[in-house]
Amino acid sequence: MSYRPIKAQNSNNVLLKSVSLQRLIARAQSVDHLQQLLNQYLQPAAREHCILASYQAGTLTLIVTNGHWATRLRYQQKRLLEQLQGIAEFNEISRIQFKVRPPMQSEQPATRSIALSEQAGQAIQASADATRDPALREALERLAQHAKKS
Repeated sequence: MSYRPIKAQNSNNVLLKSVSLQRLIARAQSVDHLQQLLNQYLQPAAREHCILASYQAGTLTLIVTNGHWATRLRYQQKRLLEQLQGIAEFNEISRIQFKVRPPMQSEQPATRSIALSEQAGQAIQASADATRDPALREALERLAQHAKKS
């Protein structure tokens, strides 16, 4: 028995035929709309640290990047709740819940780079030349190699 791949279909056809995909897209658009409304009432600095997770049964759940921002938003919770109750989309809101979830970190750590001026490289090389300790001399010479050559 051989594998026969399904023929590729136009994405619009797939979306029109799948009710579950239509519901998922409608839910995503709804959450995006609520996030935009929420952003109008958040401080500009807090917007990048706060994401709307869900709004069900009068509870607005917000995901915050760290405890610092969760604390700051908890202090503003009463004001934010009163402002959001004035919007038709949030008229049934009775509670705001904050959950801390740090952002996902990339798998590779950031590479470190050393940028030294030519003058600094010469000074480090002079120190290496004057040093008697061979391990320290070797380390200083490696460091001096990072200097920019003009």
